[in-house]
Amino acid sequence: MKNKLLLIYRKLHKEFGPRDWWPADTPFEVIVGAILTQNTAWTNVEKAIRNLKKAKCLNPKGLSELSNDRLAGLIRPAGYYNIKAKRLKNFLKVLQKEFGGSLKRLFKLPLKRLREKLLSINGIGPETADSILLYAGKKPIFVIDAYTKRVLLRHGMIDDGATYEQMQAIFMKHLPRSVKLFNEYHALIVELAKGYCRKRAHCTLCPLKGMK
Repeated sequence: MKNKLLLIYRKLHKEFGPRDWWPADTPFEVIVGAILTQNTAWTNVEKAIRNLKKAKCLNPKGLSELSNDRLAGLIRPAGYYNIKAKRLKNFLKVLQKEFGGSLKRLFKLPLKRLREKLLSINGIGPETADSILLYAGKKPIFVIDAYTKRVLLRHGMIDDGATYEQMQAIFMKHLPRSVKLFNEYHALIVELAKGYCRKRAHCTLCPLKGMK
């Protein structure tokens, strides 16, 4: 499994090059983006992020001071804006109450406790939590999403009923615990799924063609 995972990585990296993901100016912007990207395309998240930057409130204090209605209006392009405004506020309340509004204090928690803390916040599930941990907190944890499941399934690496934890374990158990590697690998899988491993697959042109 280790050799197969590394071969996939090398092939994808050769095909697509470094992805430099997550596109953000600050760790807090990553967190906001991770919450906003739930059930929507990244292009919509970018529009919402631009609105927050124009309003000069893309920071914990700035978002905390906004009313729910005002915040929802600014993030409207990301869809489900009322729900996502509440989810952002839920995160901000925990950050302020338990960590004095400091991301540095939050990210000082041991990885297991930090993940449990994020998952305890209403509206943050495993994929969002792990995106925050990897891309904002620079913690060595692999992010699983629908794209990853599709690629793993089509290459016979999982069964259709595999859980999030089972899929994550494939990468965590067989690869070095490297933030850089996990970052690049996940981003490369996303690129593969968007370009070739779509719902209707384009296998004849896929850079992983012939792999079993």
